[in-house]
Amino acid sequence: MAVSDAILQRLLALHPKIIDLSLDRMWRILDRLEHPERRLPPVIHVAGTNGKGSTCAYLQAQMEAAGLKVHVYTSPHLVRFHERIRLAERESESRFIEEKELAALLEECEAANAGEPITFFEITTAAAFLAFSQRSADYLILEVGLGGRLDATNVVERPRLSVITMIDYDHQQYLGQSLQQIAREKAGILKAGVACIVGRQREEALAVVEERSLEVNAPLEICGRDWQSFEQNGRLVYQDQGGLLDLPLPRLAGSFQIDNAGVAIAALRRLKDHRIRDQHLAQGLRQASWPARLQRLAEGELTRLMSGQSELWLDGGHNASAGLAVAQSLAQIEERAPKPLILILGMLKSKDAAGFVRPFKGLTQRVITLAIPAEANAYGAEELALIVRGEGFLAEPARSIADAIAKTSRSSAPVRVLITGSLYLAGHVLAQQDGLPISAVSGAAR
Repeated sequence: MAVSDAILQRLLALHPKIIDLSLDRMWRILDRLEHPERRLPPVIHVAGTNGKGSTCAYLQAQMEAAGLKVHVYTSPHLVRFHERIRLAERESESRFIEEKELAALLEECEAANAGEPITFFEITTAAAFLAFSQRSADYLILEVGLGGRLDATNVVERPRLSVITMIDYDHQQYLGQSLQQIAREKAGILKAGVACIVGRQREEALAVVEERSLEVNAPLEICGRDWQSFEQNGRLVYQDQGGLLDLPLPRLAGSFQIDNAGVAIAALRRLKDHRIRDQHLAQGLRQASWPARLQRLAEGELTRLMSGQSELWLDGGHNASAGLAVAQSLAQIEERAPKPLILILGMLKSKDAAGFVRPFKGLTQRVITLAIPAEANAYGAEELALIVRGEGFLAEPARSIADAIAKTSRSSAPVRVLITGSLYLAGHVLAQQDGLPISAVSGAAR
Protein backbone atom coordinates (compact mmCIF):
# COMPACT_ATOMS: atom_id res chain seq x y z
CA MET A 1 0.00 0.00 0.00
CA ALA A 2 1.27 3.49 -0.89
CA VAL A 3 2.04 5.87 1.97
CA SER A 4 -0.63 8.26 0.69
CA ASP A 5 -3.26 5.48 0.78
CA ALA A 6 -2.50 4.82 4.44
CA ILE A 7 -2.88 8.52 5.25
CA LEU A 8 -6.09 8.77 3.21
CA GLN A 9 -7.58 5.85 5.12
CA ARG A 10 -6.83 7.64 8.40
CA LEU A 11 -8.47 10.81 7.06
CA LEU A 12 -11.63 8.87 6.24
CA ALA A 13 -12.12 8.25 9.96
CA LEU A 14 -12.10 11.93 10.95
CA HIS A 15 -15.83 12.47 10.38
CA PRO A 16 -18.72 10.03 10.95
CA LYS A 17 -20.43 11.13 7.72
CA ILE A 18 -18.87 10.72 4.29
CA ILE A 19 -20.73 13.83 3.12
CA ASP A 20 -21.64 16.73 5.41
CA LEU A 21 -22.02 19.94 3.42
CA SER A 22 -20.68 22.91 5.35
CA LEU A 23 -17.87 25.45 5.03
CA ASP A 24 -17.05 25.90 8.73
CA ARG A 25 -14.57 23.03 8.92
CA MET A 26 -12.98 24.14 5.66
CA TRP A 27 -12.43 27.68 6.89
CA ARG A 28 -10.88 26.30 10.08
CA ILE A 29 -8.24 24.18 8.36
CA LEU A 30 -7.48 26.80 5.72
CA ASP A 31 -6.84 29.33 8.48
CA ARG A 32 -4.38 26.92 10.10
CA LEU A 33 -2.68 26.42 6.73
CA GLU A 34 -2.38 30.23 6.28
CA HIS A 35 -5.05 30.36 3.55
CA PRO A 36 -3.61 28.69 0.45
CA GLU A 37 -6.94 29.39 -1.31
CA ARG A 38 -5.89 33.07 -1.45
CA ARG A 39 -2.67 32.23 -3.31
CA LEU A 40 -4.12 30.26 -6.21
CA PRO A 41 -3.72 31.02 -9.92
CA PRO A 42 -6.83 32.52 -11.61
CA VAL A 43 -9.64 30.02 -11.01
CA ILE A 44 -12.29 28.72 -13.41
CA HIS A 45 -14.89 27.22 -11.06
CA VAL A 46 -17.06 24.50 -12.64
CA ALA A 47 -20.34 23.23 -11.15
CA GLY A 48 -23.27 21.24 -12.57
CA THR A 49 -24.77 17.75 -12.52
CA ASN A 50 -23.66 16.25 -15.83
CA GLY A 51 -20.77 17.28 -18.06
CA LYS A 52 -18.50 18.89 -15.46
CA GLY A 53 -15.61 16.52 -16.04
CA SER A 54 -15.77 16.63 -19.83
CA THR A 55 -16.01 20.42 -19.77
CA CYS A 56 -12.91 20.56 -17.55
CA ALA A 57 -11.12 18.24 -20.01
CA TYR A 58 -11.91 20.55 -22.94
CA LEU A 59 -10.83 23.63 -21.00
CA GLN A 60 -7.54 21.99 -20.07
CA ALA A 61 -6.82 20.70 -23.59
CA GLN A 62 -7.66 24.02 -25.24
CA MET A 63 -5.62 26.08 -22.78
CA GLU A 64 -2.66 23.73 -23.08
CA ALA A 65 -2.94 23.88 -26.87
CA ALA A 66 -2.35 27.62 -26.44
CA GLY A 67 0.82 26.90 -24.45
CA LEU A 68 -0.65 27.79 -21.06
CA LYS A 69 0.23 26.15 -17.76
CA VAL A 70 -2.90 24.70 -16.15
CA HIS A 71 -3.64 23.05 -12.80
CA VAL A 72 -6.77 20.87 -12.63
CA TYR A 73 -8.77 19.58 -9.64
CA THR A 74 -11.49 16.97 -10.28
CA SER A 75 -13.29 14.19 -8.43
CA PRO A 76 -13.89 11.36 -7.96
CA HIS A 77 -10.80 9.42 -8.99
CA LEU A 78 -11.15 6.25 -11.01
CA VAL A 79 -8.08 4.14 -10.24
CA ARG A 80 -5.76 6.21 -8.00
CA PHE A 81 -6.45 9.21 -5.78
CA HIS A 82 -3.57 11.06 -7.47
CA GLU A 83 -5.84 11.59 -10.51
CA ARG A 84 -7.75 14.29 -8.61
CA ILE A 85 -4.79 16.70 -8.51
CA ARG A 86 -3.16 17.52 -11.84
CA LEU A 87 -0.24 19.97 -11.67
CA ALA A 88 1.13 22.14 -14.45
CA GLU A 89 4.70 21.01 -14.96
CA ARG A 90 5.65 23.21 -17.91
CA GLU A 91 3.90 24.97 -20.77
CA SER A 92 1.32 22.74 -22.47
CA GLU A 93 1.97 19.85 -20.10
CA SER A 94 0.60 18.71 -16.75
CA ARG A 95 0.83 15.55 -14.66
CA PHE A 96 -0.88 13.80 -11.79
CA ILE A 97 0.61 14.70 -8.43
CA GLU A 98 3.48 12.41 -7.49
CA GLU A 99 3.27 10.06 -4.53
CA LYS A 100 5.99 11.70 -2.41
CA GLU A 101 4.50 15.17 -2.81
CA LEU A 102 0.94 13.98 -2.15
CA ALA A 103 1.96 12.13 1.01
CA ALA A 104 3.78 15.20 2.35
CA LEU A 105 0.81 17.49 1.71
CA LEU A 106 -1.64 15.08 3.30
CA GLU A 107 0.57 14.78 6.38
CA GLU A 108 0.75 18.56 6.65
CA CYS A 109 -3.04 18.86 6.49
CA GLU A 110 -3.51 15.99 8.94
CA ALA A 111 -1.22 17.73 11.43
CA ALA A 112 -2.95 21.09 10.95
CA ASN A 113 -6.37 19.50 11.51
CA ALA A 114 -5.16 17.95 14.79
CA GLY A 115 -7.75 15.17 14.82
CA GLU A 116 -10.82 17.43 14.67
CA PRO A 117 -13.90 16.37 12.69
CA ILE A 118 -13.55 17.10 8.97
CA THR A 119 -14.80 15.25 5.91
CA PHE A 120 -12.48 13.40 3.57
CA PHE A 121 -13.27 15.74 0.67
CA GLU A 122 -12.67 18.84 2.76
CA ILE A 123 -9.24 17.87 4.03
CA THR A 124 -8.08 16.52 0.67
CA THR A 125 -9.32 19.69 -1.04
CA ALA A 126 -7.23 21.68 1.44
CA ALA A 127 -4.23 19.54 0.43
CA ALA A 128 -4.97 20.26 -3.23
CA PHE A 129 -5.11 24.00 -2.55
CA LEU A 130 -1.71 23.74 -0.86
CA ALA A 131 -0.29 21.97 -3.92
CA PHE A 132 -1.74 24.52 -6.34
CA SER A 133 -0.60 27.49 -4.25
CA GLN A 134 3.00 26.27 -4.26
CA ARG A 135 3.37 26.01 -8.06
CA SER A 136 2.82 28.79 -10.56
CA ALA A 137 0.31 28.35 -13.37
CA ASP A 138 -1.73 30.50 -15.70
CA TYR A 139 -5.05 29.01 -14.53
CA LEU A 140 -6.60 26.52 -12.13
CA ILE A 141 -9.63 24.57 -13.37
CA LEU A 142 -11.53 23.77 -10.18
CA GLU A 143 -14.39 21.27 -10.33
CA VAL A 144 -17.05 21.33 -7.61
CA GLY A 145 -17.29 18.06 -5.71
CA LEU A 146 -21.01 18.08 -4.87
CA GLY A 147 -23.58 20.86 -5.12
CA GLY A 148 -21.83 24.21 -5.00
CA ARG A 149 -23.02 26.55 -2.27
CA LEU A 150 -21.54 24.52 0.59
CA ASP A 151 -18.96 22.56 -1.39
CA ALA A 152 -15.39 22.70 -0.08
CA THR A 153 -14.22 24.34 -3.32
CA ASN A 154 -16.54 27.32 -2.78
CA VAL A 155 -14.09 29.07 -0.45
CA VAL A 156 -12.44 30.78 -3.42
CA GLU A 157 -13.73 34.31 -2.94
CA ARG A 158 -13.30 35.65 -6.46
CA PRO A 159 -12.68 33.19 -9.30
CA ARG A 160 -11.86 34.55 -12.73
CA LEU A 161 -14.90 32.78 -14.20
CA SER A 162 -17.76 30.50 -13.08
CA VAL A 163 -19.30 27.71 -15.15
CA ILE A 164 -22.53 25.77 -14.58
CA THR A 165 -23.13 22.75 -16.82
CA MET A 166 -26.45 20.93 -17.09
CA ILE A 167 -28.36 20.71 -13.80
CA ASP A 168 -30.43 17.60 -13.19
CA TYR A 169 -31.59 15.25 -10.46
CA ASP A 170 -28.75 13.66 -8.49
CA HIS A 171 -27.68 13.51 -4.84
CA GLN A 172 -31.19 14.57 -3.78
CA GLN A 173 -30.52 13.41 -0.22
CA TYR A 174 -27.98 16.23 0.09
CA LEU A 175 -29.14 18.88 -2.39
CA GLY A 176 -32.94 18.72 -2.22
CA GLN A 177 -35.74 16.79 -3.88
CA SER A 178 -36.80 19.39 -6.46
CA LEU A 179 -34.86 20.61 -9.47
CA GLN A 180 -35.21 24.15 -8.15
CA GLN A 181 -33.57 23.20 -4.84
CA ILE A 182 -30.72 21.46 -6.64
CA ALA A 183 -30.26 24.46 -8.95
CA ARG A 184 -30.12 26.78 -5.94
CA GLU A 185 -27.22 24.78 -4.52
CA LYS A 186 -25.38 24.80 -7.86
CA ALA A 187 -25.98 28.53 -8.30
CA GLY A 188 -24.32 29.06 -4.92
CA ILE A 189 -20.97 29.35 -6.72
CA LEU A 190 -22.01 32.65 -8.33
CA LYS A 191 -19.96 35.62 -7.10
CA ALA A 192 -20.51 39.37 -7.41
CA GLY A 193 -19.06 40.70 -10.64
CA VAL A 194 -17.82 37.28 -11.79
CA ALA A 195 -19.29 36.16 -15.11
CA CYS A 196 -20.84 32.70 -15.33
CA ILE A 197 -21.20 30.53 -18.43
CA VAL A 198 -24.44 28.52 -18.20
CA GLY A 199 -24.91 25.35 -20.21
CA ARG A 200 -28.17 24.00 -21.59
CA GLN A 201 -30.81 23.94 -18.80
CA ARG A 202 -34.41 23.09 -18.13
CA GLU A 203 -36.53 26.19 -17.64
CA GLU A 204 -37.09 25.68 -13.92
CA ALA A 205 -33.37 25.27 -13.24
CA LEU A 206 -32.41 28.25 -15.40
CA ALA A 207 -34.94 30.48 -13.63
CA VAL A 208 -33.23 29.77 -10.29
CA VAL A 209 -29.77 30.49 -11.70
CA GLU A 210 -31.01 33.76 -13.22
CA GLU A 211 -32.65 34.76 -9.93
CA ARG A 212 -29.42 34.12 -8.03
CA SER A 213 -27.38 36.05 -10.60
CA LEU A 214 -29.55 39.12 -10.00
CA GLU A 215 -29.16 38.77 -6.23
CA VAL A 216 -25.36 38.78 -6.37
CA ASN A 217 -24.86 40.79 -9.58
CA ALA A 218 -23.13 38.02 -11.51
CA PRO A 219 -23.48 38.41 -15.31
CA LEU A 220 -24.61 35.28 -17.17
CA GLU A 221 -23.89 33.99 -20.67
CA ILE A 222 -26.57 31.39 -21.33
CA CYS A 223 -26.71 28.57 -23.88
CA GLY A 224 -29.46 29.28 -26.41
CA ARG A 225 -29.57 32.98 -25.61
CA ASP A 226 -26.01 34.29 -25.77
CA TRP A 227 -24.29 31.40 -27.50
CA GLN A 228 -25.02 28.04 -29.05
CA SER A 229 -23.16 24.96 -30.28
CA PHE A 230 -24.46 22.27 -32.61
CA GLU A 231 -23.33 19.62 -35.08
CA GLN A 232 -23.66 20.36 -38.78
CA ASN A 233 -22.24 18.33 -41.67
CA GLY A 234 -19.82 16.47 -39.43
CA ARG A 235 -18.48 19.64 -37.82
CA LEU A 236 -19.06 21.49 -34.54
CA VAL A 237 -20.53 24.92 -35.16
CA TYR A 238 -20.26 27.48 -32.36
CA GLN A 239 -21.91 30.90 -32.54
CA ASP A 240 -22.09 33.90 -30.24
CA GLN A 241 -22.18 37.67 -30.61
CA GLY A 242 -18.51 37.60 -31.61
CA GLY A 243 -19.18 35.46 -34.67
CA LEU A 244 -19.34 31.87 -35.90
CA LEU A 245 -16.69 29.19 -35.54
CA ASP A 246 -16.46 26.09 -37.76
CA LEU A 247 -14.61 23.50 -35.65
CA PRO A 248 -13.89 19.75 -35.70
CA LEU A 249 -16.13 17.43 -33.74
CA PRO A 250 -14.84 16.57 -30.26
CA ARG A 251 -12.60 13.54 -29.87
CA LEU A 252 -14.81 12.39 -26.98
CA ALA A 253 -17.68 10.21 -28.21
CA GLY A 254 -21.35 11.02 -27.74
CA SER A 255 -23.71 13.66 -29.09
CA PHE A 256 -23.91 15.23 -25.62
CA GLN A 257 -20.26 16.25 -26.00
CA ILE A 258 -21.35 18.97 -28.41
CA ASP A 259 -22.99 20.75 -25.46
CA ASN A 260 -20.01 20.18 -23.14
CA ALA A 261 -17.56 21.44 -25.75
CA GLY A 262 -19.78 24.48 -26.34
CA VAL A 263 -19.66 25.36 -22.64
CA ALA A 264 -15.85 25.23 -22.67
CA ILE A 265 -15.61 27.36 -25.81
CA ALA A 266 -18.03 29.93 -24.39
CA ALA A 267 -15.94 30.08 -21.21
CA LEU A 268 -12.68 30.65 -23.06
CA ARG A 269 -14.26 33.26 -25.35
CA ARG A 270 -15.52 35.11 -22.25
CA LEU A 271 -12.06 34.87 -20.67
CA LYS A 272 -10.70 37.11 -23.45
CA ASP A 273 -7.16 35.80 -23.04
CA HIS A 274 -5.43 36.86 -26.27
CA ARG A 275 -3.13 33.82 -26.05
CA ILE A 276 -6.08 31.47 -26.70
CA ARG A 277 -6.98 31.56 -30.39
CA ASP A 278 -9.47 29.75 -32.58
CA GLN A 279 -6.90 27.19 -33.71
CA HIS A 280 -6.27 26.28 -30.06
CA LEU A 281 -9.99 25.66 -29.54
CA ALA A 282 -9.96 23.29 -32.52
CA GLN A 283 -6.79 21.55 -31.39
CA GLY A 284 -8.17 21.07 -27.88
CA LEU A 285 -11.37 19.48 -29.21
CA ARG A 286 -9.25 16.90 -31.05
CA GLN A 287 -6.96 16.22 -28.10
CA ALA A 288 -9.24 16.28 -25.03
CA SER A 289 -9.26 13.04 -23.08
CA TRP A 290 -11.63 12.03 -20.26
CA PRO A 291 -11.74 8.35 -19.26
CA ALA A 292 -15.02 6.47 -18.74
CA ARG A 293 -17.14 8.90 -20.73
CA LEU A 294 -18.49 6.74 -23.56
CA GLN A 295 -14.98 5.39 -23.99
CA ARG A 296 -14.29 2.49 -26.32
CA LEU A 297 -11.69 0.30 -24.64
CA ALA A 298 -8.74 -0.81 -26.74
CA GLU A 299 -6.59 -3.91 -26.30
CA GLY A 300 -6.31 -5.02 -22.68
CA GLU A 301 -7.06 -7.71 -20.12
CA LEU A 302 -10.86 -7.37 -20.36
CA THR A 303 -11.18 -6.90 -24.12
CA ARG A 304 -9.18 -10.12 -24.54
CA LEU A 305 -12.09 -11.96 -22.93
CA MET A 306 -14.38 -10.93 -25.79
CA SER A 307 -14.89 -12.78 -29.03
CA GLY A 308 -14.18 -11.75 -32.60
CA GLN A 309 -15.14 -8.23 -33.62
CA SER A 310 -17.06 -7.46 -30.43
CA GLU A 311 -16.62 -4.01 -28.86
CA LEU A 312 -16.27 -3.04 -25.21
CA TRP A 313 -17.40 0.44 -24.16
CA LEU A 314 -17.34 2.14 -20.76
CA ASP A 315 -19.35 5.03 -19.32
CA GLY A 316 -19.57 6.23 -15.73
CA GLY A 317 -23.02 7.79 -16.06
CA HIS A 318 -25.23 7.12 -13.04
CA ASN A 319 -28.39 9.26 -13.18
CA ALA A 320 -31.45 9.30 -15.42
CA SER A 321 -30.32 12.19 -17.63
CA ALA A 322 -26.92 10.55 -18.13
CA GLY A 323 -28.65 7.31 -19.08
CA LEU A 324 -30.72 9.16 -21.67
CA ALA A 325 -27.68 10.94 -23.12
CA VAL A 326 -25.66 7.73 -23.41
CA ALA A 327 -28.60 5.82 -24.90
CA GLN A 328 -29.12 8.52 -27.54
CA SER A 329 -25.44 8.46 -28.45
CA LEU A 330 -25.41 4.66 -28.71
CA ALA A 331 -28.45 4.83 -30.98
CA GLN A 332 -26.43 7.04 -33.33
CA ILE A 333 -23.48 4.64 -33.20
CA GLU A 334 -25.89 1.78 -33.94
CA GLU A 335 -27.13 3.59 -37.07
CA ARG A 336 -23.59 3.84 -38.43
CA ALA A 337 -22.35 0.41 -37.35
CA PRO A 338 -25.14 -2.00 -36.30
CA LYS A 339 -24.33 -4.58 -33.61
CA PRO A 340 -26.46 -6.11 -30.86
CA LEU A 341 -26.06 -4.11 -27.63
CA ILE A 342 -25.62 -5.72 -24.20
CA LEU A 343 -25.46 -3.68 -21.00
CA ILE A 344 -23.32 -4.61 -18.00
CA LEU A 345 -24.75 -2.60 -15.12
CA GLY A 346 -23.60 -1.85 -11.58
CA MET A 347 -25.00 0.97 -9.45
CA LEU A 348 -25.06 2.45 -5.98
CA LYS A 349 -28.27 2.13 -3.96
CA SER A 350 -28.50 5.92 -3.74
CA LYS A 351 -29.10 6.09 -7.50
CA ASP A 352 -32.30 5.64 -9.52
CA ALA A 353 -31.48 2.38 -11.28
CA ALA A 354 -34.87 2.12 -13.01
CA GLY A 355 -34.65 5.70 -14.28
CA PHE A 356 -31.13 5.13 -15.55
CA VAL A 357 -31.84 1.95 -17.52
CA ARG A 358 -35.24 3.02 -18.91
CA PRO A 359 -33.87 5.02 -21.90
CA PHE A 360 -32.20 1.86 -23.25
CA LYS A 361 -35.57 0.31 -24.15
CA GLY A 362 -35.56 -0.43 -27.85
CA LEU A 363 -31.75 -0.48 -27.96
CA THR A 364 -31.29 -3.70 -26.01
CA GLN A 365 -33.25 -6.32 -24.16
CA ARG A 366 -30.30 -7.90 -22.38
CA VAL A 367 -28.71 -6.53 -19.20
CA ILE A 368 -26.11 -8.28 -17.06
CA THR A 369 -25.97 -6.96 -13.50
CA LEU A 370 -23.19 -7.08 -10.93
CA ALA A 371 -22.23 -5.61 -7.58
CA ILE A 372 -19.61 -2.87 -7.67
CA PRO A 373 -16.51 -4.37 -6.03
CA ALA A 374 -15.67 -3.14 -2.51
CA GLU A 375 -18.64 -0.73 -2.35
CA ALA A 376 -20.86 -1.36 0.68
CA ASN A 377 -23.62 0.89 -0.70
CA ALA A 378 -23.83 -0.89 -4.06
CA TYR A 379 -26.80 -2.94 -5.25
CA GLY A 380 -26.23 -6.68 -5.17
CA ALA A 381 -26.33 -8.31 -8.58
CA GLU A 382 -29.61 -10.16 -7.87
CA GLU A 383 -31.25 -7.06 -6.35
CA LEU A 384 -30.29 -4.92 -9.35
CA ALA A 385 -31.48 -7.61 -11.76
CA LEU A 386 -34.96 -7.50 -10.17
CA ILE A 387 -35.16 -3.74 -10.72
CA VAL A 388 -34.04 -4.08 -14.33
CA ARG A 389 -36.54 -6.88 -15.01
CA GLY A 390 -39.24 -4.59 -13.64
CA GLU A 391 -38.46 -2.23 -16.52
CA GLY A 392 -39.03 -4.97 -19.09
CA PHE A 393 -35.45 -6.11 -19.75
CA LEU A 394 -33.97 -9.58 -19.62
CA ALA A 395 -31.57 -9.39 -16.69
CA GLU A 396 -28.94 -11.89 -15.59
CA PRO A 397 -26.70 -11.44 -12.52
CA ALA A 398 -22.94 -11.99 -12.73
CA ARG A 399 -20.34 -12.71 -10.05
CA SER A 400 -17.71 -10.26 -11.29
CA ILE A 401 -16.70 -7.97 -14.13
CA ALA A 402 -14.86 -10.81 -15.88
CA ASP A 403 -17.84 -13.14 -15.41
CA ALA A 404 -20.18 -10.51 -16.87
CA ILE A 405 -17.99 -10.09 -19.95
CA ALA A 406 -17.79 -13.87 -20.35
CA LYS A 407 -21.60 -14.00 -20.37
CA THR A 408 -21.67 -11.58 -23.33
CA SER A 409 -19.48 -13.91 -25.41
CA ARG A 410 -21.74 -16.96 -25.52
CA SER A 411 -22.55 -16.26 -29.15
CA SER A 412 -19.89 -16.15 -31.87
CA ALA A 413 -21.62 -13.15 -33.45
CA PRO A 414 -19.95 -9.79 -32.62
CA VAL A 415 -21.73 -7.63 -30.04
CA ARG A 416 -21.36 -4.15 -28.57
CA VAL A 417 -21.03 -4.24 -24.78
CA LEU A 418 -21.44 -1.17 -22.58
CA ILE A 419 -20.33 -1.29 -18.93
CA THR A 420 -22.11 1.53 -17.13
CA GLY A 421 -23.98 2.81 -14.07
CA SER A 422 -21.18 4.12 -11.84
CA LEU A 423 -17.85 5.93 -11.97
CA TYR A 424 -16.69 3.64 -9.17
CA LEU A 425 -17.43 0.58 -11.28
CA ALA A 426 -15.63 2.32 -14.15
CA GLY A 427 -12.53 2.66 -11.99
CA HIS A 428 -12.43 -1.07 -11.35
CA VAL A 429 -12.92 -1.74 -15.06
CA LEU A 430 -10.02 0.51 -16.06
CA ALA A 431 -7.77 -1.00 -13.40
CA GLN A 432 -8.55 -4.57 -14.53
CA GLN A 433 -8.25 -3.65 -18.21
CA ASP A 434 -4.72 -2.30 -17.67
CA GLY A 435 -3.72 -4.90 -15.07
CA LEU A 436 -3.20 -2.23 -12.39
CA PRO A 437 -3.95 -2.28 -8.66
CA ILE A 438 -6.77 0.05 -7.67
CA SER A 439 -6.36 2.55 -4.84
CA ALA A 440 -7.09 1.25 -1.36
CA VAL A 441 -9.30 4.34 -0.99
CA SER A 442 -12.48 4.08 -3.05
CA GLY A 443 -13.36 6.74 -5.58
CA ALA A 444 -16.64 7.03 -3.68
CA ALA A 445 -14.81 8.70 -0.80
CA ARG A 446 -15.75 12.36 -0.63
